[in-house]
Amino acid sequence: MLIDHLIYAHPDLDTAVADIHRRFGVEASGGGNHPGRGTHNKLLALGPRTYLELIAPDPRQPAPATPRPYGVEGITQGGLVGWVIAVEDIEAARTYARSHGFDPGPVMDGHREDATGRLLHWRATANAQVAGPIPFLINWGGTRHPAVDAPVGLTLRSLSVEHPRPAEIRTALAALGADVEVRRAPRPALVARIDGPHGDGELR
Repeated sequence: MLIDHLIYAHPDLDTAVADIHRRFGVEASGGGNHPGRGTHNKLLALGPRTYLELIAPDPRQPAPATPRPYGVEGITQGGLVGWVIAVEDIEAARTYARSHGFDPGPVMDGHREDATGRLLHWRATANAQVAGPIPFLINWGGTRHPAVDAPVGLTLRSLSVEHPRPAEIRTALAALGADVEVRRAPRPALVARIDGPHGDGELR
């Protein structure tokens, strides 16, 4: 399993950048906007092929015709709202998941402009729309991976899931090839342990 990225949503992107900088010691940058989706983001590398995406509604875009993706719609406070697994063959991974009890939805094309105006393309399963404790799948094709150009200094040490019905979550995770600890808890949550200049900290 390769964790491609974690998604930290917040009502305001600048506030999210300042919050993560204060807590972990590295300032997010780069990123860009998702045209027509009503969101924009900034990034931090968590490893050579893994990054933390800070995402928020984009006030420079008109309200989209459909709900904002990646767990952003209706967000009222900052928090980890989703995570993503990188796969080489996304159609095969989707077929495997469906045959093992979880349907991540059809594969959809996505794109955004980075901070330099370069267009990035990817393919992801449709459960990206709602995000949550169950990851979606992504394939970047020939696009340069976003972690390569993101600010460095942070390392993802572990990721776990909390949920009131852990058996359901474990079934879906197994179907997607996602091997993380799942603990029973009153409310769903993603819990990441991250090392940085300010030491080891928890992000949820």
